[in-house]
Formats: sequence, structure tokens, C-alpha cells
Amino acid sequence: MIRTFIAALTALVLTTLPAAAQKLSLGEVSQYLNSIQSAQGQFTQINGDGSISTGTISIKRPGKVRFEYKPPEQALVLAWAGAVYVFDKKLGGQPETYPLSQTPLSIILAKNVNLGRAGMVTGHSYDGTATTVTAQDPEHPDRGSIQMKFTGNPVQLRQWVINDGNGSKTTVVLGALADKNLPNSVFDVNRVK
Repeated sequence: MIRTFIAALTALVLTTLPAAAQKLSLGEVSQYLNSIQSAQGQFTQINGDGSISTGTISIKRPGKVRFEYKPPEQALVLAWAGAVYVFDKKLGGQPETYPLSQTPLSIILAKNVNLGRAGMVTGHSYDGTATTVTAQDPEHPDRGSIQMKFTGNPVQLRQWVINDGNGSKTTVVLGALADKNLPNSVFDVNRVK
């Protein structure tokens, strides 16, 4: 009787304790990134010069992202139709434009994220609280890399650091991304005023 009671008590304690955190596999991380369809959240950006910006990020996979910066910043960054557009509202005029495929952000925004692809992942570690995955385009490592940090249970992307290939680093720390049905017009570069 006492043995049965102890076994039942042990089972109860084990089921009420949180699961031990552990390193996420590349398959779990890929599956999570592929599950993001349309989401929005807050971000804090630490630029290469040490300055800090905040704002709202909107993601719609594949291929669309919007970084809307809060004042005093007057910037807007959009990924739309295979390109990244950087608008500086202070300067006005035409945005700077880059092919999305030539930026490490294209890894997150791909139609099918497969971190198991040969040569894509250059680092995969766990520090006791977060899994860090460093990835690059295996065909163009000169275009830079993205280092992503994920927490588990449930899996969430919490931060990324983009190394642009020219030695510049930009860190983006994410708040919780909430699923949100975003229309394509949110990302449409032709609708920017």
C-alpha cells in the first residue's frame, strides 16, 4: 500500500513539473519556422553602432516582412516581391532596395525552411535556456549569416543577429509573435506614403 502511494505520488509530481529544457533539433526549429504563416509582435533592434530602435514587426510567409519603427526613428523596412526596401522618411525620395535572396533574412522568410540542408547551418548550440542556430546560404556564404535564438516548450523565436557579410551586425530581440491574419497590403511597397 505504501509503495503504491509513493509510486502514485511520484507520478503526480513528475507530471506537474515542467519538462526539462533541452536543445531543439534542426528539424524542430525548421518545423516551427514553417508554422509561422502570418504574425505580428514588438521588437527591439540593436544596431552596429550601438544605437537602439523599437517598433512593430509583421511577418507573412513566404517572403514578406515589415519593420515599422517607433519615433524618433522615421524608418520603414519592407520585404515584398523578392526585394527588401528601406525607406527613410526623414530623407524622403526612393527607398534603398536589395534582393531579398541576398540577405540572411531570406532564410526565415523562405517558403520552406530546411535547416538540415547541407552547408546551411554553421552552428547549433544550447546554453541551458535557449537553442542557437547560425545559418547561411550554402551557395553564397559571402552574403552573411543569421544567428537565431529559440526557447522551447512551446518553441519561439526570441532573437536574431544578422551579420551582413561586410562585418556589420544587427540584433533584433523579439517579443512574443502572435498569430494575426495580415492582408498583403501591409507589405505592399506601392502603398507606402
